[in-house]
Amino acid sequence: MKLEAVGNIRSDGRPILGLDCHDLLGMMLETDPRAVYIPAHIWTPHFSLFGACSGFDTIEECFEDLTPHIHTLETGLSSDPSMIWSISALDRFQLISNSDAHSPAKLGREASLLDIELSFDGLSHALTSGSGLIGTIEFFPEEGKYHHDGHRKCGICFSPSEAEQHSGRCPVCGGKLTMGVSNRIKQLSDRGEGFVLPQGKPFESLVPLPEVIAGCLGYSAASKKVQNQYFELLRGLGSEFDILREVPLEDIRKRSDPMIAEGVSRLREGKVERIPGYDGEYGIIKLFDPDEISTGKKRGKD
Repeated sequence: MKLEAVGNIRSDGRPILGLDCHDLLGMMLETDPRAVYIPAHIWTPHFSLFGACSGFDTIEECFEDLTPHIHTLETGLSSDPSMIWSISALDRFQLISNSDAHSPAKLGREASLLDIELSFDGLSHALTSGSGLIGTIEFFPEEGKYHHDGHRKCGICFSPSEAEQHSGRCPVCGGKLTMGVSNRIKQLSDRGEGFVLPQGKPFESLVPLPEVIAGCLGYSAASKKVQNQYFELLRGLGSEFDILREVPLEDIRKRSDPMIAEGVSRLREGKVERIPGYDGEYGIIKLFDPDEISTGKKRGKD
């Protein structure tokens, strides 16, 4: 295979390739001109299209003469379409959301919603034209690992304005902060915050169901209690997305702790507390404060 000659394609779902993005696109087009090339998690600080360390401020700088073959961009965990809409140069691209393929339990954390013919041509047409692409399911961008600027070793997390006040330096050790996605997008934006692209696709912000259950019960997502409740809900109510988005709250309440139904309700309404991630540290989306969880546990014992 051509890719095996230039890198390691057997690395847990994340091939490590020693070649330029432009050259990879050229290699793909030579192999099959119908193939679709989508830059992924485009804002991650390290090794991504627009990341703070990439050196590219435009699609054209990265792909040069092959730019017309790029039609679609993948948002990544630390941004959502509303953030990208602040950059007019990206208006012509379709925005999708995907999940990493190297962690089976995390498949579907983000997803693209499609209404298409189930064929390569149907998928390709939707991804490149937007026809049949009806929206995306996103992380709350604050939960992503690189939303804000920061220095994980020193426990420093700054908003773009705070980072600017410190000249992009860690106040603890003096080292350079890892620039987050929100700051990088701010650098490239030419529209005000809150701009809504008229032709932009709708999106929903969700939290994975195990994290919802954990946040409602006050346990870790990996705990046996949370995992048991998770699989009980799947067996009784259907897929994770159905439970988070569509299953009536009363049905959830009948099959789980009442706190979980309330947590799903708050999630659907966007009534969450957002603690931003930074420098490789995931952010936290809170559905309840500790007192509410404690009260709920006591009520469950009555």
